[in-house]
Amino acid sequence: MTTMTTDPTPRTGELIRALPFWLCLLNLPLVALAAHAGGWTVALPALYAWGAFSVMDAVAGHDEANLDPATPDGALVWYRRVTLIWLPVQLVLIYGTLAYVTATGHLSAWEEVAVFAGVGVATGTIGITYAHELMHQKPRSERWLADLLLATVLYSHFRSEHLLVHHRHVATPRDPATARFGEAFWTFLPRVLVQSAVSAWRAERGMLARKGLSVHHRSNPFWRYAALQGAALMLALLIGGWWGLALFGVQAVVAVFQLELVNYVEHYGLVRRKLGEGRFEPTRPHHSWNAPHKASNWLLINLQRHSDHHYKPDRRFPLLQTYSPEEAPQMPHGYPFMTIAALVPQLWRWMMDRRVREWRARHYPEVDDWSGSGGVEYPVR
Repeated sequence: MTTMTTDPTPRTGELIRALPFWLCLLNLPLVALAAHAGGWTVALPALYAWGAFSVMDAVAGHDEANLDPATPDGALVWYRRVTLIWLPVQLVLIYGTLAYVTATGHLSAWEEVAVFAGVGVATGTIGITYAHELMHQKPRSERWLADLLLATVLYSHFRSEHLLVHHRHVATPRDPATARFGEAFWTFLPRVLVQSAVSAWRAERGMLARKGLSVHHRSNPFWRYAALQGAALMLALLIGGWWGLALFGVQAVVAVFQLELVNYVEHYGLVRRKLGEGRFEPTRPHHSWNAPHKASNWLLINLQRHSDHHYKPDRRFPLLQTYSPEEAPQMPHGYPFMTIAALVPQLWRWMMDRRVREWRARHYPEVDDWSGSGGVEYPVR
């Protein structure tokens, strides 16, 4: 790993280094153009997030440099600001666009649906990724921003599931968000949608029980989730009526679809050794797929440095460290391209199953039996 030390530098220098992460703001004019012009322009948000950044990855190459992880928050102001301002940006994207298209009525119904699918690409690719960053931070204000962002895509329980289930049980059969080896995305999706909600509820119920409280206690975050999501839905209804509520639902569905696509690729086929008595080995860097592709890490605020995120979940995104192929498995392309590939199971397995087998040989050469109970595969002794 190459480490870049960070001595005190002028704020302008920090701004220049952080600017590529602000490319997310181009979603505003793209959605505005789609909402105004309709036609082929409704495809622009998806082409930007999935297509443009895949091309930019091919041109920009890899970024394997690491900032000093001891860099204080005071030297990360311009990195942090992009995550802090995204909530008002997302509110404008959703409700401003909703007010415009329902008031003008100049688009056909299919164009309006397509526009809000494009909004969902932005709220899923960027909004949920930023919520993920914020929910891991210590300041309560940032965790509240995460809750508000998740409420606008009707997926508030993701916070409970991610913090209490995924990080604890990643790469084991207990984690719904870990895709099993050989599991197609279209099989993974309905499973994770159901199991993640159930596991989030059970995790919160268990925490309350350990405190001697019932699930009906006001400290249960599901009350907050319900209130915030209800407010988000009510605002959509007030602005656009029942059709506006339906369009709001379109963007939420697309956003959650984007999230679960990313969940699918992040740990596909990777497992932790089962030690017995319900225990698994500690999470290591080799239990997450990584991608050092520069441009898509700008879009996803270094989410592709996923091994380090699981090592230090509250480490801010500019300080996440990259790992060598010897330390952690690497995706052949950035997440935008790989999520598209995941939609075609045969293509996905052609690209990834060989890499999973290579990962097994590298990290668990002594394991001969990879069969597990219930069709879930993991190393056994």
